[in-house]
Amino acid sequence: MTIDIHHGDCREVMATLDAESVDAIVSDPPYGLSFMGKGWDHGVPGVEFWTEALRVAKPGAHLLAFGGTRTYHRLACAIEDAGWEIRDCVMWVYGSGFPKSHDVSKAIDKAAGAEREVVGQSNGGLHRGSGSTVGSFTGQHAITAPATDAARQWSGWGTALKPAWEPIIVARKPLVGTVAQNVLTHGTGAINVDGCRVGDTVETWPATRSYGGGTEYAFTHTSKGVVNSQQTGTAPPGRWPANLIHDGSEEVVGLFPQTTSGSRKAGRHLVAGGQGRYGLFSEGDLPEIVGDSGSAARFFYCAKASKADRDEGCDGLPLRKEGTWGGEEDDLSEGKKKIHPSRNHHPTVKPADLMRYLCRLVTPPGGVVLDPFTGSGSTGKAAILEGFRFIGIEREAEYVEIAKARIAAAVRKAEAVA
Repeated sequence: MTIDIHHGDCREVMATLDAESVDAIVSDPPYGLSFMGKGWDHGVPGVEFWTEALRVAKPGAHLLAFGGTRTYHRLACAIEDAGWEIRDCVMWVYGSGFPKSHDVSKAIDKAAGAEREVVGQSNGGLHRGSGSTVGSFTGQHAITAPATDAARQWSGWGTALKPAWEPIIVARKPLVGTVAQNVLTHGTGAINVDGCRVGDTVETWPATRSYGGGTEYAFTHTSKGVVNSQQTGTAPPGRWPANLIHDGSEEVVGLFPQTTSGSRKAGRHLVAGGQGRYGLFSEGDLPEIVGDSGSAARFFYCAKASKADRDEGCDGLPLRKEGTWGGEEDDLSEGKKKIHPSRNHHPTVKPADLMRYLCRLVTPPGGVVLDPFTGSGSTGKAAILEGFRFIGIEREAEYVEIAKARIAAAVRKAEAVA
């Protein structure tokens, strides 16, 4: 397998790559929020980044780019203005985000020079690192009471919501000819539906469904085949991949209702063929289907974050404690929120299962995945584990070493099971 990890500005490095040489681009670029004071996150990558990415991508190649909920509109516009076609937006939902909020009451007291009375202690809360979270904090922190009348009036008011999802922009380089022609010529332009189906339940659809004009068409997936006017054969297991992915946390799964789906009684149903009173369809006997039940979260792919994922392969790197949370723009609770030391101290590590799924969704077998904003190497790790070739580019030297270590571990794992 081919692995190239470059240290440098991605615009300069991509300029050295051959045109139309990359099958897919999967990346987590800066959100432009100056997250935790990081200089590399001061702006959203503009048109010039995605223009160069377009040049190296094959016709029909897909681009998947994470964005922040406050700034992804700028990212989408830059990608589109560079010549990419926006195809969709995937919602990555997680339960471990932390609010970066400013406590208005405390700010008022601070401005007035008023000292707040300590009235209790609270234990730390955040503990799991998925989505954009990093590490954990523990210990007790002082709870204080408002000292001035104005502070009491605005007690409980803040400036931000708890983040619980991130958009993933889905774009595609314009095709050359039809989808079929592009796929046959370049191997790109389509998404891997069957390779990314959700679960192992055979998908069942209503016996009749209207597609406009008042006409009813039979369209049923069963364990014995697909019955409609065009498809026959065995229905593949798993549900069609959706534009929503979640982390399986209690916070997220608890939002979905309990449902039962896919059931059908045995008996007469509309089936394809014939010239009966239903036009192109006639009645036929179909067997019973027993649907499954449970949380509706089962309809969507679940990418759980592993505690071992972040530091896997980093044994030879030093432990780092990447700063603290707390201060003027971050009052999750009172006092400093210390982060546990980690060998991979990148603040926005995405789960490997999530990145594997995304790489598999848009990359043809044996294809080349490019990540212009490699960070700690999550995309590279995922690409290697899925059997793809990988090109990574990272500007920060400290993250290059982490990425190399994590991807090298993925290579060893892939070779062990080969």
